[in-house]
Amino acid sequence: MLFDTHAHYDDERFDGDRDALLASMPENGVGLILNPGCDLDTSRKAAAYAAAYPHVYAAAGYHPENLEGGVDLDAIEALARENPKVRAIGEIGLDYYWEKDPAKRKYQQEVFHAQMRLAKRLGLPVIIHDREAHLDTLTVVEQHPGVMGVFHCYSGSAEMAKRLLGLGYYLSFTGVITYKNARKAREVIEMAPLDRIMVETDAPYLSPEPFRGKRNSSLYVYRVAEQIAEIRNLPAEEVVRITAENGRRFFGIQG
Repeated sequence: MLFDTHAHYDDERFDGDRDALLASMPENGVGLILNPGCDLDTSRKAAAYAAAYPHVYAAAGYHPENLEGGVDLDAIEALARENPKVRAIGEIGLDYYWEKDPAKRKYQQEVFHAQMRLAKRLGLPVIIHDREAHLDTLTVVEQHPGVMGVFHCYSGSAEMAKRLLGLGYYLSFTGVITYKNARKAREVIEMAPLDRIMVETDAPYLSPEPFRGKRNSSLYVYRVAEQIAEIRNLPAEEVVRITAENGRRFFGIQG
């Protein structure tokens, strides 16, 4: 059974069929889903989905694009402490793609540090978003050696991947690896230990080929596993098994 380790079912694009879609996942070969939050509201929604479905788990945190209204990390901490199916702090990190203001980039870094400290205090791993901010993101994580994490939708170089793997981090890949221009990601997949790789959709975004342009969902996470299997010259079933084991180990999910 597949483990989609990163999907945003709180997105409005799922408003019409969210419940039916989530309920159908086990019969479609998706045994586990992790829904991360991007702010307090979506973190609460993620926790609610986790409470409603045995195969759904949650993470709580503030995405770097969701900081304009301020952050309430006390509420995130309470949510994580009160809900046993909240298994990580995330999605957190840095995003410089849209943000060019140096002061706002510095604020992203401050909130990132604060959430890393929160994760350490709670004994939880982190889910890291890194877009056009590789050096600063790496600098932050290296300052928190007691925190374990995964770089979701990994987009860095093989050299950066080696540094992260040396720190004990995991790397997660989306449908982007099925695109023709995904050369860097394929290089990382070729060199990374299989026991440090996870698969995800980032639904409703980043649909894999041949579904590119459509709304993504966990129903398509098998394409990510198939692509990794092709790159590593392994049976797809073995990649499904290993990546699911990695996800369960990382998030502390038994069975």
